[in-house]
Amino acid sequence: KSAWDIAKFYTEDFKAGLRDLKISVHDDHLVAATDHIKEQIDLIKKLEDKGFTYKIEDGIYFDSTKVTDYGKLARLDIEGLQAGKRVAVADKKNLTDFALWKFSAAGPKRDMEWDSPWGVGFPGWHIECSAMAMKYLGDTIDIHAGGIDHIPVHHTNEIAQSESATGKTFVNYWLHNNHMMVAEQKISKSLKNGITLQDIKTKGFTPDAFKLLVLQSHYR
Repeated sequence: KSAWDIAKFYTEDFKAGLRDLKISVHDDHLVAATDHIKEQIDLIKKLEDKGFTYKIEDGIYFDSTKVTDYGKLARLDIEGLQAGKRVAVADKKNLTDFALWKFSAAGPKRDMEWDSPWGVGFPGWHIECSAMAMKYLGDTIDIHAGGIDHIPVHHTNEIAQSESATGKTFVNYWLHNNHMMVAEQKISKSLKNGITLQDIKTKGFTPDAFKLLVLQSHYR
């Protein structure tokens, strides 16, 4: 299967789960990062014009030291992180710098790659969220949700790139949900202890019963 096939499969599976759980989401509000490459490139160009980026062998990176309050959401100890650095991080200037655009490696064509002002490649992990949020919700949004594991890296970098581009507060309120637990362990791929909605239905429980169970606990 191609990356496109896999993405389509999980998109449809996600939509089917929403229907099972009677969660109403209009298709117009479910947007794909691959449909917004232009917006992501435009945002990177804006950051480049403002002096927040640099280029190394494998891509275009955001210079986190240009942001005076980088890591404010996670209360990161940047100096401690740098001092404790243990792994090679390519040619990044700083441990907390992150990729905005990655260059495709020479050789076989990737399933997902696009032309850009910097060369053929693909967006970094974080830039898509800022670009799509800004397009549909504006430069400042009221509420941004996500898992607690996104706080130290993904959401921290969303804030840095968004506020550097616009000069405005990116999010007014962050609501981070905690991990779901199974037999007192966090669900994880490595433990292979995930439970799907289909598993729950196979065991004879209704999606409504699962929804009620989740709603009885605090999101954190």
